[in-house]
Amino acid sequence: MRRTIEPTDALRLLNGGPVALVTTRFRNETNVMPAIWTISLSRRPPLLGVAVNASRHTHDMLRFAEEFALNFPGRDLLNHTHYFGAVSGESVGKLELAKLPTFGASKISAPLIEGCLAHVECSLEDALRLGDHTLFVGRVLVVQAEPEAFDETWLIEDSAYRPLHYLGADRYAVLGDRLTAELRTSEEGAIELAASQDERERREEEEAQERERRQREGKDEV
Repeated sequence: MRRTIEPTDALRLLNGGPVALVTTRFRNETNVMPAIWTISLSRRPPLLGVAVNASRHTHDMLRFAEEFALNFPGRDLLNHTHYFGAVSGESVGKLELAKLPTFGASKISAPLIEGCLAHVECSLEDALRLGDHTLFVGRVLVVQAEPEAFDETWLIEDSAYRPLHYLGADRYAVLGDRLTAELRTSEEGAIELAASQDERERREEEEAQERERRQREGKDEV
């Protein structure tokens, strides 16, 4: 039975997109912060948004630097990702303490984190104060992605190349199944949404094979 929950829980319901590690550099200081409140804003020009609380050290770093990068980690960087969100970069150099290797970006001064599945370099297009967060609008300059991880969409066939998704508190997840929608029309031109018995059986068989494959992968990893 459905139950009424707190209005702020709506924010958790919207969680689930890939976690992005926001890297910034201003003068001689670098910083990194995990972000889950990200959004696509425009295709032409390519614009995206990152919402950052005004209390976060990254907030002023990004505002002054006027550029930033998004680094998308996989499960291998789960603990690093959580650490970056639990510690403030105002008093410690998080990247240095984590001993994660970085490499130079193509268009901006902020470093990119090795071992991530994809990287997006952005210049700052605008900043909008909304409640207790600022929406930083970035113009996409350069995008890089591991071919095993992304090809027009996240691929997720290989568990090592699945992006992290934040659920709340210390809970994360990775995608499990990639589904392909099918639309058919009847002879009269109406859209048919219900799957036939043969299609359902084929889908169930494919799902069973996928579960067996994931179980084998899990045993191999152990």
